[in-house]
Amino acid sequence: MSKPPLVTLIAGPTASGKSALALKMARETGAVIINADSQQLYADLRILTARPSPEDEAQAEHRLYGVADAAEAWSVGKWSRAALAILAELRAENRPAILVGGTGLYFTALTRGLADIPPVASAVRDQVEADFLVQGEALFRTRLAEIDPAAAQAIEAGDRQRLVRAMSVHAATGRPLTAWKSQTQPLLAPESWTGLVIEPDRQVLYADCDRRADLMVENDALDEVRRLVARDLSPALPAMKAVGVRELAAYVSGALDREAAVAALKQATRNYAKRQLTWFRNQCRDWSRIPRP
Repeated sequence: MSKPPLVTLIAGPTASGKSALALKMARETGAVIINADSQQLYADLRILTARPSPEDEAQAEHRLYGVADAAEAWSVGKWSRAALAILAELRAENRPAILVGGTGLYFTALTRGLADIPPVASAVRDQVEADFLVQGEALFRTRLAEIDPAAAQAIEAGDRQRLVRAMSVHAATGRPLTAWKSQTQPLLAPESWTGLVIEPDRQVLYADCDRRADLMVENDALDEVRRLVARDLSPALPAMKAVGVRELAAYVSGALDREAAVAALKQATRNYAKRQLTWFRNQCRDWSRIPRP
């Protein structure tokens, strides 16, 4: 019996050319492209999340793009289950698959597994967050190192979210986050996939982020955000936290003028790209690298 075709994982920061590379490979191999970007899941934000255009989607089969309403909250687990179901379907048909996106946790779930961590009550997280603000990062990190030295060492400087998460898990469960993660199993068999990270020069990438932001605004991203804001959804929903929503919503509400809102969008996009570069450099060290497609 022939081996099933490999699953190709393509990761990288926003505006790095991931989608274009995936489309080129799909045209050459007949592969199905599967979205691995948490923001591109949402139907309400085609322009602001730079989802593949209808013309691109006509050239190869695309799955898990625009499948969720902004009122929904997709977790890593929900995405993983959906992606694995598609992969099983394609494997039965002996068809190759390309998973492409910029959400590092999605790739971590596939290649390392998901930790079955109990939910942390909001009251616990709020208290830990308050502790961080009072203590400052240095003291907070020292306290975390006493209970979870591996997490304290692995979390990058300035990554408040992950520091609070690690401390919150211990506060809620009595076990270090590292201990929970050590029990995980990869969702994809190690020999079944190959990984590629697009890692452009940082200054070139930032310039591309700025150009993309200008193009988004020219292509009615403001109207897209205006329609989303009109729905009066909870700001805690993932779609409402998508890069650029807060910045352009400030223009929609009159808090910023157009020039300031676009500048804020560009800065938010560059910051996001920087975080993605750091994530993939640290978490996907053994993947192949290319500077740009």
